[in-house]
Amino acid sequence: MNRPAIEFRPALPSDLDLLRRWDEHPHVVAAGPNDEWCWEAELDRSPDWRDQLVAEAGGRPIGFVQIIDPAREESHYWGDVAPNRRAIDIWIGEASDLGRGYGTAMMHLALGRCFEATEVAAVLVDPLASNTRAHRFYERLGFRFVERRSFGRDECFVYRLDRVDFADAT
Repeated sequence: MNRPAIEFRPALPSDLDLLRRWDEHPHVVAAGPNDEWCWEAELDRSPDWRDQLVAEAGGRPIGFVQIIDPAREESHYWGDVAPNRRAIDIWIGEASDLGRGYGTAMMHLALGRCFEATEVAAVLVDPLASNTRAHRFYERLGFRFVERRSFGRDECFVYRLDRVDFADAT
């Protein structure tokens, strides 16, 4: 099956209704039940340590990706993190788009974007500890389990993909 190529564009204030709607879908809530995105405020900001992106397939919005520098991010969600890392949040908006390869394509595009910066040594993700489907997804992409960790009210698995492992997988 030929799928349209995935492209990223910046998330804009005009995406507010779309992102709010996606945020309420059961599969998105299940992946991050305690996430509070504060879309109204965050879509108006563009700090240099973060990219908020809408993924499109053939011009149709299908998902959201956030890439941050966890050492510089304002809330210190990740705690003390070595410099030259990135962290990715990713989700597919509509349940009908799940299982169609879009997530894999989005992650490949996001990882390429992260590792374009030659100083970036590794990328982190933090799926819920209970989300075994996400664990398998990240492991297929070459991520390695680092630790089980609490982030606020969420029990998560931290995974890491080092630059050398990304280079070997591409």
